[in-house]
Amino acid sequence: MKGIILENMDIKGLIAAVTKETEAVLSMVSEDAVGPFVQGLDRAKRIFCAAHGRSGYVLRCFCMRLMHLGYGAFFAGETITPGITKEDVLVVCSGSGQTMWTYQWVRLASQHGASTYGVIGVKDSPIGRALDHSVFLPGGSKMKSNDPEDLKSIQPPGSLFEQAAFYCWKRFCWNYTRDRGATPGPYWTGTPIWSEVFSQNCL
Repeated sequence: MKGIILENMDIKGLIAAVTKETEAVLSMVSEDAVGPFVQGLDRAKRIFCAAHGRSGYVLRCFCMRLMHLGYGAFFAGETITPGITKEDVLVVCSGSGQTMWTYQWVRLASQHGASTYGVIGVKDSPIGRALDHSVFLPGGSKMKSNDPEDLKSIQPPGSLFEQAAFYCWKRFCWNYTRDRGATPGPYWTGTPIWSEVFSQNCL
């Protein structure tokens, strides 16, 4: 995407360019990494999510969708989040792989015997090296990366990684429903907090 003149690009052209960038990143996701990732989360007693900044907002979407699918999912730092155990899994998201608080969550989870999973933008990073399992998205983090796989982007630093991460989390959710031979609908309406609302046709 290097060399694109943004000043001469209309909204349709900009959307097309951003979409092309995101598709390029997602096409580089290793299928060998996706399978163990999904299976590991599926076997966990509970799933804890932890991330900061914009990556945190993206991961919160995934955490909420896990709840819709019937998993015991919690976001680290919330008032109702319990303590993590060796039967649980921690999931993180970091474009730079260097976010201090996210790294500390990974260390803490490991100390308690929990498995750690993450979607990261820099393989050779503190978080990348600390994780048990990871999916790499070469989306160009806001930190300078020397990784030759790192894609250049016309967007502000970090945006491409976050967009690709959002689709990656959606892919994982699709895997969960596909493996159960079901569509997302029954999981949503079957969630205890929502089943009564839907049965009363309140929405």
